[in-house]
Amino acid sequence: MEGRQPEYEIRFRPGWVEVVQEDVVVPSRRALITGATGLLGRAVYKEFKDNSWHVLGCGYSRARPRFESLNLLDASAVKELVQDFKPHVIIHCAAERRPDIVENQPDSAAMLNVGASENLAKVAAATGAFLIYISSDYVFDGANPPYREDSVPNPLNLYGKTKLEGERVVLQNNDGAAVLRVPVLYGEVEKIEESAVTIMFDKVQFSNKSANMDHWQQRFPTYVKDVASVCLQLTEKKLQDPSLKGIFHWSGNEQMTKYEIACAMADAFNLPCSHLRPVADEPAGLTPRPWNPQLDCSKLESLGIGQRTPFRAGIRESLWPFLVEKKWLQTVFH
Repeated sequence: MEGRQPEYEIRFRPGWVEVVQEDVVVPSRRALITGATGLLGRAVYKEFKDNSWHVLGCGYSRARPRFESLNLLDASAVKELVQDFKPHVIIHCAAERRPDIVENQPDSAAMLNVGASENLAKVAAATGAFLIYISSDYVFDGANPPYREDSVPNPLNLYGKTKLEGERVVLQNNDGAAVLRVPVLYGEVEKIEESAVTIMFDKVQFSNKSANMDHWQQRFPTYVKDVASVCLQLTEKKLQDPSLKGIFHWSGNEQMTKYEIACAMADAFNLPCSHLRPVADEPAGLTPRPWNPQLDCSKLESLGIGQRTPFRAGIRESLWPFLVEKKWLQTVFH
């Protein structure tokens, strides 16, 4: 069933303003998205909304008028919001995902990645909402890929450890929840620094200056629109089969180092890449990263769930506003 609720629209022209009330159809299926102002959260919010769900997106430091401002560390506020909205599904995208920041701010990162996730799992269980906790391929050490859902985790850095602990507390406190592990993500960013993939674009574009690029760590860049689609498919499958739960993997299937990602970007935009220099040695002095944390996605594929966008197509969609010769478009659209 669908309901109706009033919505107000402000119409104006010079010297005249009118507030018009209209009844709008509100879909009966409700989805709550945490981290809805972030790269993945924005894509998940749009995917559910475009597929006739009533969606409530939450943000905190970047909350905007269309999103609910919610501090996930405030347990009572989280409980009140969930009880009031009564979502059928909660997609928990919010996290501190930057490994170097986690190393430097371990307590605050643990509060968000573990503590807030534990509380949300309890609240979801109490209200009967299906919870999808977004986790990471960094729960593995990358020494023996590919990794199945039942492979033994061994995170190399604190970020991976907090995400693994987040998985544990979610599944411990919510028997019907799902964990979705994903690798490095990219998509339609608000600024190129928002993704560990797109941040390389300036080095690609400025071909008058040589740039050293890591050619050691193996990555599987994954489009956020594909992950959002998987979240929706998993949710709809859960509504058909309430026994669906546990850990799942999703990933792009194009294996590339940062150097190869940068060259693929150049190819996607017909730019030169001869100024890019591959560095095959393991990076020294940085927060340790797994060499190849490739995820085996056959479990979801066997359920008929999945979507993959070719990297060059996805990166063109994501980064065309940031082309140097189109800088004015960055001002218009971002």
